[in-house]
Amino acid sequence: MTERITALDLPAGELSPETEKYFDICREKLGMVPNVLLSYTFDETKLRAFTGMYNDLMLGDSGLSKLEREMIAVVVSSINKCYYCLTAHGAAVRQLSGDPGLGELLVMNFRAAALSERHRAMLVFAEKVTEQPSKLDEADRAALRAAGFDDRDIFDISSTAAFFNMTNRMASAIDMRPNPEYAAQAR
Repeated sequence: MTERITALDLPAGELSPETEKYFDICREKLGMVPNVLLSYTFDETKLRAFTGMYNDLMLGDSGLSKLEREMIAVVVSSINKCYYCLTAHGAAVRQLSGDPGLGELLVMNFRAAALSERHRAMLVFAEKVTEQPSKLDEADRAALRAAGFDDRDIFDISSTAAFFNMTNRMASAIDMRPNPEYAAQAR
């Protein structure tokens, strides 16, 4: 029996050689193709747009560490109650931090975690991007600057939070399920 990936029936058919190559790289590096990528096989143009944005935000050059970007993903996904992203990015936080409890705390209440001022300010901002974006103002950006972030970092925090708000909504809309491998990672 195959694990369900989404509530939608994924298209049957061949993928382009470029997509197959990308999926082979995922299998080699991750030991799986993340279900989020399989979910986007409805439209390979959107899949390429998704992977391009994701790879730039999460793996590209930034003043934010990979862990910081994953922390934003978990806090945004916690607010949005996105099962897929909480499972996948919670595993990344556990792995990158070396602290299995941190990912769980970020899911439940990031304010209960022993965070640096920098991380607390970053996550408070990501929370506001998620819950009250129309109320963001210069005081919110000033709080990030006071915590040591420059304007490029603020752009990256904003971009990462906004991206995960979009992906959380997509994952919820189609009932995207995380790969079972994520649940056991870095425990």
